[in-house]
Amino acid sequence: MMRAVRFLPEALEDLITTQRWYSSREPGLEKDFAEFPCFYGPVRRLVVRRFPYALYFREVGDEILVLAVHGRQNPRRWQART
Repeated sequence: MMRAVRFLPEALEDLITTQRWYSSREPGLEKDFAEFPCFYGPVRRLVVRRFPYALYFREVGDEILVLAVHGRQNPRRWQART
């Protein structure tokens, strides 16, 4: 079953900021960063290969709610979003 993916506004801003940073390093690299592998199961952390980031998400009904796109920042920055 395919699930809709919804980003918290803060998580979407995390993603946009990170994509802009990678784009400034190498044109087109931001597209590679945004290609996350499929994920299933309960609340989880998805480590993004090739980039030092993880996606934190949980299932909410029929949706996957992305809580944060998190790199090496302080984890307290996103943990209050749960």
